[in-house]
Amino acid sequence: MREIVRYSAAGAETTTDELVQEAPVEFRLGGVPIAVLMRTPGEDEHLALGFSLTEGIVLTPDEVAAVRLTEGSTEGDRYEIVLADGVTVDPEQFRRNLFTSSSCGVCGKASIDAVRVTARTIRQGPTVSATRLRSLPAVMRRSQPVFGRTGSIHAAAAFTPEGEFMGIAEDVGRHNAVDKLVGSLSRDRWPLSNLVLIVSGRLSFEMVQKAAVAGMPIIAGVSGASSLAADLGDELGMTVVGFLSEDGFNVYCGGTRIS
Repeated sequence: MREIVRYSAAGAETTTDELVQEAPVEFRLGGVPIAVLMRTPGEDEHLALGFSLTEGIVLTPDEVAAVRLTEGSTEGDRYEIVLADGVTVDPEQFRRNLFTSSSCGVCGKASIDAVRVTARTIRQGPTVSATRLRSLPAVMRRSQPVFGRTGSIHAAAAFTPEGEFMGIAEDVGRHNAVDKLVGSLSRDRWPLSNLVLIVSGRLSFEMVQKAAVAGMPIIAGVSGASSLAADLGDELGMTVVGFLSEDGFNVYCGGTRIS
């Protein structure tokens, strides 16, 4: 909680406000730092696993044996991503050149080639009704406890095409929210086929890429999509939806999955 001064039509008053937490976390592979992310503390193991999958560091969840906290302090936390026996990865291949802020996706990647990781081409199906799709943001909103208290955190949620709620993750970084969600779901099912991904922010190239790597055929955001996000979704056979609300939405590609 932080003491603030709130101004309104009635005047100014001193009160308190709850702020969303933001702190750095460092992930290491074989003792080599590969990324420093600005994130909301909590579910760091899910974040590390999801990050490893959606960045193409590993191909399947079982290639990560464990995520171990090696150092924790008020200045940040460090985790070692422990690979399963027989799995070898060159950490320098995935090392970012600088820290990644909570608003950044591809910041610090060593080359343009590293931006596009192994993203699977999505098979045909499933379909979701337009009515069902319009209802999902409200379901996600009701499942955002931190947003309810702070009003300043992103979310990513997964649903079946029939609208069954499969999970949600919140984080100050929208990319981190997706990675936390992917990490939490991936231990029980992989790939995450036949799931609809709903995100609270805009749809960037990397958000669509992360969904594709996870095998999610439909991604929808409450804001718009970038040109590269729509192009990538079209190339991979995905359905990309923007400005999703109870009133309607825009379909940028893959409209055959909307009924």
